[in-house]
Formats: sequence, C-alpha cells, structure tokens
Amino acid sequence: MNRTKFLYQMGRYTDAVTASLTRLREGRIIPRILDHDHTVWKENPAEIVNRFGWLKSPENMVKEIPRLEDLVRNTRNDGYTHALLLGMGGSSLAPDLLGKVFGVREGYLDLRVLDTTDPAAVRAHAERLDLSRTLFVVSTKSGTTSETLAFFRYFYNRTLEKLGVQDAGNHFIAITDPGSALHTLANDLGFRETFLNDPDIGGRYSALSFFGLVPAALLGIDIGLLLEKAESMARQSRLPDPTEGRNTGAVLGAILGTLQTLGRDKLTLISSPILSPLGAWIEQLLAESTGKEGKGILPVEGELPGSPAVYGTDRLFVSLSLNGDITFEARVLALEKAGHPVVRIELSNPYDIGAEFYRWEMATAVAGYFMGINPFDQPDVESAKIQARRMIEEYRVQGLLPATTPALLESGIEIHSFSPVNSLKNAMEKFLGLAETGGYVALQAYINPTPEAALVLDELRLRIRDRLKVATTVGFGPRFLHSTGQLHKGDRGNGLFIQITSQEKEDLPIPDNPGERGSSITFGVLKAAQAMGDRQALIDAGRKVIRFHINGDVVEGIRDLSTAVADSSVSGG
Repeated sequence: MNRTKFLYQMGRYTDAVTASLTRLREGRIIPRILDHDHTVWKENPAEIVNRFGWLKSPENMVKEIPRLEDLVRNTRNDGYTHALLLGMGGSSLAPDLLGKVFGVREGYLDLRVLDTTDPAAVRAHAERLDLSRTLFVVSTKSGTTSETLAFFRYFYNRTLEKLGVQDAGNHFIAITDPGSALHTLANDLGFRETFLNDPDIGGRYSALSFFGLVPAALLGIDIGLLLEKAESMARQSRLPDPTEGRNTGAVLGAILGTLQTLGRDKLTLISSPILSPLGAWIEQLLAESTGKEGKGILPVEGELPGSPAVYGTDRLFVSLSLNGDITFEARVLALEKAGHPVVRIELSNPYDIGAEFYRWEMATAVAGYFMGINPFDQPDVESAKIQARRMIEEYRVQGLLPATTPALLESGIEIHSFSPVNSLKNAMEKFLGLAETGGYVALQAYINPTPEAALVLDELRLRIRDRLKVATTVGFGPRFLHSTGQLHKGDRGNGLFIQITSQEKEDLPIPDNPGERGSSITFGVLKAAQAMGDRQALIDAGRKVIRFHINGDVVEGIRDLSTAVADSSVSGG
C-alpha cells in the first residue's frame, strides 16, 4: 500500500492544470503510454519504442531477488566488507542516493560511489580501501562509458598487482546491457558475476532495475520492500483517468509540463535533510529528459530555500518531506502565500523512495507529452564528448592539450573571458550583467568534490541567486555532463555558465588496457579535456561561458569569486 501524501496548490494556474488533466483523460494518454504508443510524443519511433522497459521494472525485478540475495550472501561469506561502484549518471545516481539515505546495514558492504575523474578523488578511494576485501561494481548501460572504463582499468590493475590474476576478477561484478563491450570484458577477465539489464530501460529510468538494486542489496536494503513500494505506485500510475487525482504520477507530470509551457520552467526542490540526495537523481531524470528542442525544465536542487522575495515568476516548488519533519515548513507556507505554485510530497518512511522512483519516471514521461518532446533521447549529450575526444587525441599526438590565453590573472585565478576585464570583480560584473529575466546561472566545477568545496560553491550560488533573483545550480564535472549537460545545450539558451577548473597537485595515470602498464593519458588530462570539450560545446551552441582557473587553494579561490560577486554592482529584479 502506497502511503505517501501528495497535495498541490497551483494558485492562478489551477484552471490550466485542470484542463491538462482533462486532456490526458480524453486523449487516453496513460493507456497509450502503457501500450507503448510512441505517437504520444513523436511520429518517429526511434529511441522511444525501445525505452519502455521501466514501466514493468518493479514487478519484473521481484523474481531477481533470490539472485541478489545469493550475491550478497556469497560476498559476505567471502569476507568482503567494502564495495566501490564505478559509474556515471544513470548508473551512479540511484546507488549514491540509496547509500546516503539508508547508510550501511550492519554486516553488509560499505558501498560508495566513484563518479568523478578528479585524480585526488580517485586516489582517496584507492588509499582507503583494502583491496582484498573490496568488491568493485562496474556499472554502465552502454558498456563503453569512458570514465567508467577508466576507473575500471585503474582499479583492476591495482587489484591484479596485489592479488594476482587468479583472484583479481573475483573482485569485480558488471552491470550492463547484453552484448555490450563490458559484457565481453567481464567474460574475458573472469568477473565474479555479470548482471545483464533489460536493454529497453534507459539509463536515467533504471533505478528500479539491476543498476539500482544490485548496489542496494549490497548495502543491506530490503529489496522486496523497496519494490513493493514501487509496484504500489506503478498500480496507481496505471489508472486511466488522472482527473480523479489518484494517479499522482500523471498529475505531477501534467503540472510539470503545463507550467513549463506557461513560463514556470524552473523546478525548485525543497527537501527534508534526509531526502536531499533524492534531488540529484530527480535532477538528471528531468534535465536530460526535457532539455531539448529549445525547451526544458531546469531542476534546482540542493539549495537552501530563501524568502519569496528572491524568486522570480519562473518557479515551481516541490516540497519533499519525511513524515514529521517540519524543517522547511515555514518557508514552504510563505511561498504558497506569495502565490507560487507548490506541490507537497510527504513520505511515510525512506522506503517510499521506491515509490518516488516510479512516480517521477511517469511524471517525466507525461511532462514530455505536454512539451512535445521525446523524453527518452539525449540528442545534445554527444557534442561535449566529441570535443573532449578531439582534445584527447591532440594530447596523445602533441603531448599537450589545446591552450587558451587568459584575459587576466588575479590572486592566482586565471580569468578566461571573451571580453576584456580589469579585475575579478569587473569580470563577474560584466558576465552576470548578461543574466536575463527568467534565465539561470550554472556553476560547473571541474574540481575535487569535497564537502568543503560543496559548501563554498553553495555560498557562491546563493549570493548570485539573492543578488540577481535568478535560478542557480551547482554541478561537479564531469558527473553533471551525464545529468544536466543535455539541458545546458538543448534548452532555450538563457543560461550563464561559470566554469571553475583547478591545477592538479598530483596526477594519476590511466592504464590503456586492463592488466598492462602502458598509459597515454592521466585522470587529470581526461578531466581537463572534458572541461574544455564542454566549454567548446556550449560556445558552439551559442551559450555564454566564462572560465575561472584556480592555480592555488581551490576553496579559497571560490571564496574570492564569491567576494567578487558581493563587491560587484550586479542586481536583478
């Protein structure tokens, strides 16, 4: 039985949402989605008809529970105490949030997620792990994700060196699609086990498949209960008439899609502290699914909610709370009283996250219907990858990445701007002065994602939000390329992009092949190439970008950027 509460207050948008719910009923949209009718979104079936597997994930995965239990029992019996998931985007976000929300059940595997190519972050995991007691979960749908395979080659070689060829493969499991390059690699190297996922499930819709459930089982989460919650929401989401209000996935989708078409295209999530990790998963699902064809819903997650005065008329607020938690209740009430549209979702306990996975997947599909886009493809993601590959090839030939000349160097910070600037303050003033009403500012930090860095980035984003009254987001690179990267290049182009890069103190080589010592590239070079490739892809898409390269202490450098905003004369309204 699904016990989550779902309420919404749409204010002046009430009639529009009611009309959209009627449109869903009269167009038989929910039955058509359940019948895999691609014409709900597009006449062309490409990248739609092979993306409906998520609809039955909860019921299909129940039969896999014994296999997951066997994996956990065997790894615990063999003395494993830790696990490291190697993945990006749809392969890493659900496991990451489950680990942060539920923690590790006593006696199960302490599973963490590596989804950054920052060499200091990779080294930190390598130094804390006892390889003889660690299970590596190599997770990629395509089997070719460059970051994931780089992680794999690095940790496989370390494990091989310590434990020998007979034991190394037993410390790795794979989650991938049938026939992928990783599937072949896992067979060749004798992985402990390979979990072949339903290929008709897209990466960002895969939380309730092997990609989310294998890591969850290793953590000691009750998979049966998580799926029970999800299946309860799935049954609710099959109800054909959304006007009755019980199909909350369809109702949420109608709200998201309708308000986007009316200019409320920034979804701000206000979450109970324990549920805040859910925001990053929702961010990827919505941003990558809706940010295309000059449209998009920008998720704003992880920010401390402000007073109504700091928000424009482009916001929809969703409150995600755990029963009894009133941390942000006063803020949410103030937003409602100010006339902002607000959705309230209350979970009875953390296992209701299983229901939220399904609710938001259905809502995203329905929102895509109202927006007239295909919510299952990602046509602009490849642009940054192409640019990064080009730069890596240049590095392999020349021994250097392409160089750009900074417009100014101040306090150890290089300012890479397309217009002349005379100070850090002046650079911020000129760039943020380009902000449009209804636009947003995205901080793209290609740095080690430490808690200290996250804290100062939040201070910077809030300073920009409160000064300009525009939406702000923070993403650590390159992980956000697999999340919001599609939206950044595919939406209507009203974002400002502040890229922050840093000087590596110590790099790490990436083996060219598993089991071999040769290396033609490092993690630092890969990260730098991805940052440069993303910057060029944004420029090619007509986006406005400024880059700040910090040569000294990264945290202090970001504080300098925040001070420059405070000292500048920029403001919004």
